[in-house]
Parts: sequence; C-alpha cells; structure tokens
Amino acid sequence: MLQAILDGSSAILALAITLASWLLLLALGLCFYRIARGPTLADRVVALDVLNILAVAYCALLAISSGRDVYLDAAIALALVAFLVTVAFGRFVERNIEDDAPEVAENGGIDDSEHS
Repeated sequence: MLQAILDGSSAILALAITLASWLLLLALGLCFYRIARGPTLADRVVALDVLNILAVAYCALLAISSGRDVYLDAAIALALVAFLVTVAFGRFVERNIEDDAPEVAENGGIDDSEHS
C-alpha cells in the first residue's frame, strides 16, 4: 500500500489526501478567526489547542502522503508539547480568575457592613 502511495497509482488515496488537506486548511482558517475574534480568553485557548491538534493531523497527513516516518515522530513530539502548552494556559487562566475575584469575607462570604 505504501508503495502505491509513493508511485501515485492509488487514485482514491490521492483524492482522500487532497480532500483532507483542504479540510485541514479550512479548519486552520476557522481557528485563526476564533483566535483573533474570540470574545473570551477561554475561546482563544480552546482555538489554540485545536490549532495544535490540526498541526499534528497535518504532520500525520504529510507522513502518509510522503511515505516518510519522520513526520510521525514530529507529530508525536508536537502533540506532547501541545499538551504542555494547554496545561500552562489553563493554569494561567486559573490564576487570572483568582486574581480578579473579590476577597471572600471570613464570615461565610457575607459582608455585614453592606447590609446594615
């Protein structure tokens, strides 16, 4: 099968690779749109995570179309780094939310001075 890909004799596989490339390009454009226009930071973080997943998918597609295993190694490394980036962004967002939250009073969160 791999030799058929390299020789270009598999028309169905070539069509599938071309279609997948165009769909990945469309998804990439939509992710960039969400990163630029996302109403919240969480939307942007999710779009960035999807962008990393699309990059891994493109590496896998490149490995299939070229027949070289080195692209799969790059995809695995990129997936590991993307996971770490997602965790780091999650911690960053969590710290920003904690910094923006008002201080909770010691008596259960109700400040008596406001209600008297």
